[in-house]
Amino acid sequence: MRYVSDLLKTKGYDVWSVTPRECVYDALKLMSDKNVGALLIMDDGKLVGIFSERDYARKIVLKGKFSRETPVKDIMSTKVAYVRPEQTIDACMALMSEKRIRHLPVMDDNQVVGIISIGDVVKAIISEQKFEIKQLETYVTGLLHGR
Repeated sequence: MRYVSDLLKTKGYDVWSVTPRECVYDALKLMSDKNVGALLIMDDGKLVGIFSERDYARKIVLKGKFSRETPVKDIMSTKVAYVRPEQTIDACMALMSEKRIRHLPVMDDNQVVGIISIGDVVKAIISEQKFEIKQLETYVTGLLHGR
């Protein structure tokens, strides 16, 4: 079983964030520059929200607002689900599926230590399954050849 801490060791601990006062356009620019689908919203070192491409599409584009005039605080999601480093990857997948979200901050002692995406979780699960399949193949091959 793999844990969030294992995933972060492989993926890295980079966290990209903006303040609630920054305009949506600047947040989108950072997301584009860093090739990420969401940013954490931090205020005085505390996690206060998350801003995703979905927030932009639903709360700016579809409502006719302007990204250069709208502060992130007006459209960010404030109920932020998160995980801890000791949680399993399977628990992350279950939480993401239940909440219909694609990004989870990783919190340790009320501090953000990373962020994981649905893509990171899927890759980790596939990697674990490939390893288990290889182990089973080796075991079965050994049985067939009398080892």
